[in-house]
Amino acid sequence: MSELEELHQRIASCTDCDLCRNRTHAVPGEGPPNAELLFVGEGPGFYEDQQARPFVGPAGRFLEELLASIGLQRDQVFIANVVKCRPPNNRDPLPGEIESCRKYLQQQIELIQPKVIISLGRYSLAWFFPRDTISKVHGQTKVKDGIYFMPMYHPAAALHAGNMRSVIEEDFKKIPAVLKRAREAPPAQAAPVPEPEQMRLF
Repeated sequence: MSELEELHQRIASCTDCDLCRNRTHAVPGEGPPNAELLFVGEGPGFYEDQQARPFVGPAGRFLEELLASIGLQRDQVFIANVVKCRPPNNRDPLPGEIESCRKYLQQQIELIQPKVIISLGRYSLAWFFPRDTISKVHGQTKVKDGIYFMPMYHPAAALHAGNMRSVIEEDFKKIPAVLKRAREAPPAQAAPVPEPEQMRLF
């Protein structure tokens, strides 16, 4: 059994926060253990909780459409979430729940070593860049800890607000160029992208 599989077994039986009480299944994530692209959403919803798989509901279908639009299939990327169990009634995850799960996403990143991480939605963005807001930084490339990042709106946003669909589609079109850059220029050698607060100083 690989280290990633062992980690996912630990996630499946985790009782570190109260979300374990109401779940049907924990949802560790899925994809190739050496995926170049890692997508990080917020948390499992109803369908994900039932099937123990991430992004299998309507937002997941849209994500698969988006991947197809840049010539990728779902099984070529790794998909995970900030929290691994469904919050009751799909409410937002609480700070303590996110903190309890933090170690799992950190270990997934260390084991997979993706070239690019795409954060989906504001909770995923805040996990990596707590001072940023999604409306200001979506579709922009950042470098942190030797990895390229691109924050994006969550695919579910397009299901609630039709005008968001084109914004997400346009952001998604930028992913191949970012991946190409990540392959050609290792992030450790790339100049870090200034944080917005630093940028205001100039």
